[in-house]
Amino acid sequence: MSTTAKNIPLGNSLPPQDSVVHSAAELGELVRERRRALALRQTEVAGLGNTGNRFIVELERGKPTVQLQKALDVLSLLGLEVVVRPKTGSQP
Repeated sequence: MSTTAKNIPLGNSLPPQDSVVHSAAELGELVRERRRALALRQTEVAGLGNTGNRFIVELERGKPTVQLQKALDVLSLLGLEVVVRPKTGSQP
């Protein structure tokens, strides 16, 4: 089955769920969950994201040294985004 970028349901296609990420492993798990919810294979995401399958595997496994821009590109492709804000309960 061939998937093209226009076939991926992005944006509000799935219920919004905010997640606080504290580690590369947590980010990888969120990427894996989103990819599976969109019924995509790792190879399909790699092809659509113009990256290697190995990168997707490493990202989902939580490798802490993956390239940030590539990770952000994959998140965007999957309809996810990074939001930076002060920690809850933190002092200015």
